[in-house]
Amino acid sequence: MRRPHTPGMTTLTAPRTAAPPFGRTAAAMITPFTADGALDPDGAQQLATRLVDDGGCDALVLSGTTGESPTTSDTEKETLLRAVAEAVGDRARIIAGVGTSDTRHTVSLARDAERAGAHGLLVVTPYYSRPTQEAVGHHLRTVADATGLPVMLYDIPGRTGTALSARTLLRLAAHPRIVAVKDCGYDPLKTAKVLAATDLAYYAGCDEQILPLRALGGAGCVSTVANAAPRAVRAVLDAYDAGDTAAATRRQLALVPLIEAVTGGEAPGTVTTKALLQHLGLPAGPVRGPLLAADAELTSRLVDALRTTLDRTADADTGVPAGVPG
Repeated sequence: MRRPHTPGMTTLTAPRTAAPPFGRTAAAMITPFTADGALDPDGAQQLATRLVDDGGCDALVLSGTTGESPTTSDTEKETLLRAVAEAVGDRARIIAGVGTSDTRHTVSLARDAERAGAHGLLVVTPYYSRPTQEAVGHHLRTVADATGLPVMLYDIPGRTGTALSARTLLRLAAHPRIVAVKDCGYDPLKTAKVLAATDLAYYAGCDEQILPLRALGGAGCVSTVANAAPRAVRAVLDAYDAGDTAAATRRQLALVPLIEAVTGGEAPGTVTTKALLQHLGLPAGPVRGPLLAADAELTSRLVDALRTTLDRTADADTGVPAGVPG
């Protein structure tokens, strides 16, 4: 049961592990396209099956930032969701990104997602118009009221221009269907305050925060690098949950080269992830404009980073420091 609280007040308690309403290891899945740029539902099913059955992901987030949601149509979003739900919906939670800068449009996408078989919704704060906190809260409650699906709020002010304040999060936590947060806010104090005062399940939306947030009581992650290295991502949480914090630390640090290469800022995560998947022979296809594909030099660096991370993960599994013969 969600603990009551007074808006604007924070009741500090010991950190605890939140219940995982959307699984524990979620991949922020890319949206595969064919060579001519059309949606590739068959490729999406193949990739989803790999991530779930081979990669150990227990949830997939579709049509998020990594999934190129700004440049896919409503029809494409629904087609993608139906294809993935058909492929893996019986063994993984499927969360549909429905956030837009228009409340009416977001409500429409949320209802479409519910009909198409989504298990939950990812709703980003409205972007560009930079609404007040009161307006943001009204928008998110309106979307949550529109369906019977549980909602994961998406706090990513670096892209939207509007952060969810602690006060707004505390108020939204009282809504029966707002159950989780994808945290890309880079504000650990705010995160700790909300974790301490609510039952919201927090998911690290930035891969470098997977272990720190789990240690604080987070539920898991929504990972971009999981597209290419899902087992390495899951290994961090597996070790921590088994009580081996030293191994969890080694595994998180092993991810650093790949995290830096994929999300470190040289190119958007969609671009870098698709370049890696194409190199691995997995469904990906081109990116849509205004994004531009990774060039050969960047792709080479990405492949080297993936190789380094996988080598270090193997060393972490044996307890041997990277680069030291076992």
